[in-house]
Amino acid sequence: MRQLAYAVQDVEAAALAHHRRFGSGPFFVLRHVALARSEHRGVERPFDHSSAYGQWGGVMVELVQQHNPDPSAVHDIYPHGSGQEGLHHAALFVDNLEAAIAQFAGEGMPLAQLSVTATGTAFAFIDAREQMGHMLELYEPSDVLTGFYAMVAEAAQGWDGSDPVRALA
Repeated sequence: MRQLAYAVQDVEAAALAHHRRFGSGPFFVLRHVALARSEHRGVERPFDHSSAYGQWGGVMVELVQQHNPDPSAVHDIYPHGSGQEGLHHAALFVDNLEAAIAQFAGEGMPLAQLSVTATGTAFAFIDAREQMGHMLELYEPSDVLTGFYAMVAEAAQGWDGSDPVRALA
């Protein structure tokens, strides 16, 4: 398990609250994550979201805010306009994304959403609500992805708590 992610209404406010409550961070905010494409339950749909990424002990925490009302893996758990927030997914690195999607589907955990970032990183949300109460996010590790995880973890080492919410360029 590489990450715990929470659906929130406001990434900056949630990052600051998480930091104050648990000492996590610093959080790096990426507004309106650029996607090349996104498909929810087999239908091409927009997925306009922002995320804040911070370190909480040995685990990365992601806070996800979906801006658009369209169906998505986020809205499968927290319907648009409900005001609800909470645990959305645990993220895992897998050796082969396509094979992992098929394996989870065979175990009764279907693919909810498959998206590809503008930089080419594919990520899949697996619907594990029946088995685990939340989604799983799967992606194949790449130098860019593992480097990002390392950057977030390194920023937390020896951090004095100042500037807890930062914009990613």
